[in-house]
Amino acid sequence: MAREKTEAQQRTDDRPADRNDVVLVGRVSADPEVKELPSGDCVWLFRLVVRRPEGTASRQTVDTLECSAWSPRVQRSVSVWREGDRVEVTGSVRRRFFRAGGVPQSRVEVEVATARLRRRAVAA
Repeated sequence: MAREKTEAQQRTDDRPADRNDVVLVGRVSADPEVKELPSGDCVWLFRLVVRRPEGTASRQTVDTLECSAWSPRVQRSVSVWREGDRVEVTGSVRRRFFRAGGVPQSRVEVEVATARLRRRAVAA
């Protein structure tokens, strides 16, 4: 005999699932940097400059977004990027908490799950 769902279970099933998916295509603003954490883990950090669509109400034409690469596979890709490279990343928005100089701090960044070079920057 099949059990009927309670009213609370039915409401939960009807809600759309939460999502935290990011897809960005933009220009690397400076060479990515590797940072070794006190735990011994390494993370690659970089900033991505993404143009806003034309017709946006704001006078700001680009967004500069902090990105982090934690997995070895993504770190290998990011390690060869250079300033000006056009890249595509997917991932999730994360708020990371840490201590710097004994003071608790946090930052919001895109935690990169996949990364690929779309076009190499033109050499100067």
